[in-house]
Amino acid sequence: MNIEPLLRSADRFPMELRLSRDLVRTIKRGHPWVYGDNLLTLPKAPAGAQAILLDHKAGREVARGYYDPQCPIAFRSCEVDGKPLDEGWARRRLERALTLRQQAFASDTTGFRLSHGEGDGLPGLVIDIYDRYAVMQLDGAGPEGFWNASGVAQWLTESLALTGVFCRARERGAAGKLLAGTLPENATAEFLEHGIRWTADLVKGQKTGFFLDQRENRHLVRGLSQGRRLLNLFAYTGGFSVAAGLGGASHVTTVDLAKPAIEAANHHWSLNGLDPANHVGVAEDVFRFLEVASSQGELWDIVICDPPSFAPSESAVPQASAAYRKLLAASAKVTRRGGMLAAASCSSHIPESLFVEICQEAVSDARRRATVLTITGQPIDHPAPLICPEFRYLKFVLLRLE
Repeated sequence: MNIEPLLRSADRFPMELRLSRDLVRTIKRGHPWVYGDNLLTLPKAPAGAQAILLDHKAGREVARGYYDPQCPIAFRSCEVDGKPLDEGWARRRLERALTLRQQAFASDTTGFRLSHGEGDGLPGLVIDIYDRYAVMQLDGAGPEGFWNASGVAQWLTESLALTGVFCRARERGAAGKLLAGTLPENATAEFLEHGIRWTADLVKGQKTGFFLDQRENRHLVRGLSQGRRLLNLFAYTGGFSVAAGLGGASHVTTVDLAKPAIEAANHHWSLNGLDPANHVGVAEDVFRFLEVASSQGELWDIVICDPPSFAPSESAVPQASAAYRKLLAASAKVTRRGGMLAAASCSSHIPESLFVEICQEAVSDARRRATVLTITGQPIDHPAPLICPEFRYLKFVLLRLE
């Protein structure tokens, strides 16, 4: 069998780029990104071309990585120890990522992220595993020019004995590509998470098909749900709902604007053998649902509020903060006294300190008091460089309300 390379540009001599200011310490500490305005020049080159980054004074080597002159992140650092970016380097990084997941997950979890890009030292490369299938995403033209997707798919198939590998397109709505093997029926893969049965639409589902980053938070909620009524807002395909049901919740209400998401949540509920009488799915705008529920005096013991990102950019932070505050205040109003409110944010532009401050203001707006039970983030298969707090994007704040 012909062995495909993992890298597209391993056989090309790397070009040289020079910093325009002193960022050596930051890069050596592990920050993987250099923006174009921090380079002395932006020479023409194909996206993904290998490059050696030099310091702004003496021209000494700082890092090795790849370059895309058309991207705001013009250089992505892969190695700061002078080692060449060759097939051996790529294979070692992938094997290191796989070893971590093999150590972290037992056989009752077959859905996980194998490569979290920069967090795994594999810039721009995201790979999610759904039992016998993998979904790959390449984050831009630079990663597409650096990584050989077909070669990575071949490595995945051989290393994990996969049935198929699918690569998602960068543009929303664009067609992806089957890189190896076959897809399951209806492109829907079944997998396990702490023993819970889930399905993921590998081709059309949000993210790569499922929100794997909330795995441990779902497990946390499962352990707190015995005998409680739970409300799951922005529920997508019912992750927190099913976890609560299996944890013994007396009743679960699942709310999402998208009717197909509610249908998937109902399917997951039945797939796990739960009594349909203990669950209701509501396809409705969350703000409207909360308004009506509050006016009718409805209360829940646990309320999960996990909205999509309200802040896609730094400029959107003020507006997003106001939206989070309004939403969380409304959620607090339908949380029973002594109950729990779980507030989540997946926006990298909203740091944890700001999100906690938003929670404080929201609880106050609802004329309630709260105790922080725990604050968590993304799980072990979503690592981040220590020097990059913005890569720790997920915030999950669990409050007890008085």
